[in-house]
Amino acid sequence: MKQFPLYLFLLILFCSCAERGIKEQEIPTSYSFEIIDSLDLKILGDPLITDVSPNADRFAFYDFAGSEFIITDGSGTILNRFSKKEDTPDSYGFLMEFPGFLNENQIALVGMRGIFIYDLEGNMIKKLSHPETLGGAGFMSFSGKGIETVTLNGKQYLLSKSVRTRETFPGEQKFYNSFRALELIDIEEEKFIEIVPFEQGSQFLDGNGYFESDYAPALEAAEGKLYIALGGEQRLNVYDLSPEAAKLDTVVMLDLPGFGKLPVTPRAEFAEGTVIIKGGTPAIRNIHIVDGKILMQYYGGIPEEKMKELEALYSSGSEEEAELLYEKIESEVNQGILILDQKTLEVIGNLDFPEGVNVSGFASGGGFLWMEKAPNKEEEEDFLRIYKVQLEKK
Repeated sequence: MKQFPLYLFLLILFCSCAERGIKEQEIPTSYSFEIIDSLDLKILGDPLITDVSPNADRFAFYDFAGSEFIITDGSGTILNRFSKKEDTPDSYGFLMEFPGFLNENQIALVGMRGIFIYDLEGNMIKKLSHPETLGGAGFMSFSGKGIETVTLNGKQYLLSKSVRTRETFPGEQKFYNSFRALELIDIEEEKFIEIVPFEQGSQFLDGNGYFESDYAPALEAAEGKLYIALGGEQRLNVYDLSPEAAKLDTVVMLDLPGFGKLPVTPRAEFAEGTVIIKGGTPAIRNIHIVDGKILMQYYGGIPEEKMKELEALYSSGSEEEAELLYEKIESEVNQGILILDQKTLEVIGNLDFPEGVNVSGFASGGGFLWMEKAPNKEEEEDFLRIYKVQLEKK
């Protein structure tokens, strides 16, 4: 597990609407995943797929080893690779969200220094400043999860997680009252609008304290709708989007199998200016929409007592022992992909990842899913294989 220390124990320190309905669901098994093709990215390093262009003509990767972005065509041929590590006007600083395609020729990403739009050669097209100075940020790396785009009234907008401090922190009630999950960003006018609060009935309004990873948003926007789940909360909120706001339309209550409960943390344990990310938290990690189906990737979470055991091993310097224990625990976590019909919001499937793929996530584009081949545990490979996956009805 090459990225075990990176996303499992990341600790970074820096100084009302009417619901149209609440839907319960059974979980049928009338769908399956079929691998129909693949492409190979031939590169040494530690690449991870971040996005696929709308027509699936271009693929974006991030290589952790070289801190590089890699752009390929549909066959896996590298078209360009670039890095923005240097202290230059077009450098994004600390990476906060992976790049997503604006179109076939441009990508957007989020860094501590702002929101950046580049062409596929790495030339900066535009930089948008954050709406306020950032005090800190955390970042978890999953395949296919990055900044999102949406078209409203014929105009393109960005959807990015909000990291405004609002002069508060998770140890105070003000934080939960003023929380907004996302920024709806008008690219042309460089205007940011905060959307998606903790809605009425949210567990994050129960008086306890929560870490950023507990409520990290998973989202997808399509046809004027925003589909979003907040981390470990088992509900899908559907909003009507406009250039000015997001209006809650429907709440779908979920009952995911093997999905753990978020640990209760007293608010007194939170310190101002501290951001903590816990990678073992139960969470809905990502949402994709393909061919009229909403695919919600979920992770059941590592039990609190096992997480404490892992943290103790890792803190003591027993990294190899911790990795072995983590692999055992991780293999026991219930995780999969819940499938809903986009029109009716009814659950129509609950599937495991196909055998032999990396279960950290997947990308979508061109009407297909794009999943990474799981790494070879016996020997390091000099390529990354991406499977083209189709959702099929049995």
